Formats: sequence, C-alpha cells, structure tokens
Amino acid sequence: MKKITVNSTEIAWEENMTIDRVLQVMKYTFKMIIVKVNDKLVKKDKYNSYIVEENSDVKVIHLISGG
Repeated sequence: MKKITVNSTEIAWEENMTIDRVLQVMKYTFKMIIVKVNDKLVKKDKYNSYIVEENSDVKVIHLISGG
C-alpha cells in the first residue's frame, strides 16, 4: 500500500493527493491550522493545488488563541 504519514498516523496515499484531500480524509475541519510537508510550510492558498508525494510526512498543527 502506498502511504503518507499525517501527525504520526499512516493513511493511504492517492495519486494527485492535495493538502485539502488529506484534511478531508483525516476529517480535520478546524479553520486555524498550519500544514508542513516534510518540514516545509505550505501556505493556505496552496492547499487545493499542493500535491503531497508518496511517503511524505505531513504535520497538521492546530492554532489556539487565548490569553
């Protein structure tokens, strides 16, 4: 099985898989996030076009505000 790792969880990799698709598969809906692929920050406006390669390590970090 071709795979990627998202926050230490292995999931099936799909051809032409975008960040948006990764978030959908993982059921992440929180709006305030940062995404890194192989330690490289991906800008939010690229989530629908950035292709995640097979065997990538994806980190989705939820931002929390407060005081």
